[in-house]
Amino acid sequence: MSVSSHLDELRRKHAVLEQKIEIETRSPGSDDLQITEMKREKLRLKDEILRLSESSTVH
Repeated sequence: MSVSSHLDELRRKHAVLEQKIEIETRSPGSDDLQITEMKREKLRLKDEILRLSESSTVH
């Protein structure tokens, strides 16, 4: 898998997770722990996207 296709996949996962967080946050009786875990995963994906983006522009 090329870096650009991997970045595309990470961005897609990030966007899907963002939608899930938004839906869960608006849902009555939402699980705060689940939302927190999704936010952590979203941040992890963002960090990975930034890291790969920076490394691909350096080379």
